[in-house]
Amino acid sequence: MTKTLPKLVLSASRDIPFSQLVLSQKNVRRVKAGLSIEDLAEDIYRRTLLQSINVRPLLDVDGKETGMFEVPAGGRRFRALELLVKTKRMAKDQPVPCVVREAGIAEEDSLAENVMRVALHPLDQFRAFSALIEAGLSEEDIAARFFVSVSTVRQRLRLASVSPTLLEIYGEDGITLEQLMAFSVTDNHARQEQVWEQVNQGHHVPAYHIRRLLTEDAISASDRRVRFIGIDAYTEAGGYVMRDLFSSDEDGWLQDPGLVELLVSEKLSELAQEIGAEGWKWVEAAVDLPYGCERGKRRIVGTTVPLTDDEQARRDVLVEEYDRIGDDYGDGSDLPDEVDARLTEIDAELTALDSRPTVYDPGDMVRAGVFISLTHDGRLRIDRGYVRPEDEPVAEGQNDVTNGANADVSDGATVTVAGQAAPIGGDDDEDEAIKPLPDRLV
Repeated sequence: MTKTLPKLVLSASRDIPFSQLVLSQKNVRRVKAGLSIEDLAEDIYRRTLLQSINVRPLLDVDGKETGMFEVPAGGRRFRALELLVKTKRMAKDQPVPCVVREAGIAEEDSLAENVMRVALHPLDQFRAFSALIEAGLSEEDIAARFFVSVSTVRQRLRLASVSPTLLEIYGEDGITLEQLMAFSVTDNHARQEQVWEQVNQGHHVPAYHIRRLLTEDAISASDRRVRFIGIDAYTEAGGYVMRDLFSSDEDGWLQDPGLVELLVSEKLSELAQEIGAEGWKWVEAAVDLPYGCERGKRRIVGTTVPLTDDEQARRDVLVEEYDRIGDDYGDGSDLPDEVDARLTEIDAELTALDSRPTVYDPGDMVRAGVFISLTHDGRLRIDRGYVRPEDEPVAEGQNDVTNGANADVSDGATVTVAGQAAPIGGDDDEDEAIKPLPDRLV
């Protein structure tokens, strides 16, 4: 004969005034973790208590009920309610929903309540945030209600926008959270799934490898070409930037390499035109110039423009102030913020005064040219004053027979940007008038 199991009898629940509750010393939680008591109190004040408190009747020495109840499980909720009472946002005798336990061990109840609780899976949180957005809440509203930063909400929403196929794999622990974060750099679900098919055969695929595969056709925001033109110029021209919300500085990738190259070429061309207008015969500009491009060319020497009397007087005042501050704080003590800021200003102004421009002889400039390129961090590098062998002045005895072939060579000056030449000025007819020397003279 089959033995019947006893039926489950649940513990009774009742509303007990908060003034009749006391915190039990049998609560196993001792270390602070998770949401602070202040934040939990704010949450309870906003949406009331969502989970009952576990209590036991408090007995006197004779084993009789005293009318008070101790709280062995739910101590954080009790402290949050206590804070609401202290701040007069809740009445002291406010009824609190409680589950009244009499059997068993209080410490066991406290332990079971914490151990048996399973934290929400991150995927469920991502989807919950998306549902709240669809319900009309803003990112700021969600951040305020769940005591997280707005950037955290945006990150969770970005993860929820990953391909549903990959989210299901993540929910089954087939993808790590770090890998899922790497997939979120692009909104292209087809590309995400394609990369996953490409990498999922390996034992462990690092997130940076996934991110590199997804962005291999884009240009990083840290690229020197991007720094040279500026992301604002790129976006104003209609370019799209793919952002990585999980990077501390929100790295991005520019999705239109062709547009980047066009903007770089146009900006280099404009700068080359401006420098060429100084009177140089030629200007060669590129992101990278060939190694040794200056080899075999003579370098002309310019003259550094001296300081004017006013500039020299200003420099002397700045140096005197700088030295005076150094004497006042020479004992190694920390500088006040305003003094440190002033030293930075003085240093910047002295640097500007000491960076003197160089002036070249116009007679040398009409035969020489300029190289323009980009440094590793996107700054412009300008090297002036190189004379090509074919532009060197002819020997003195040949001036008459050349019939002025070397006169005013700047009329045919050109700007070369990334290998393509464009005239700076001059007349095509005048260029055609310069004929090659006859063979007998050569």
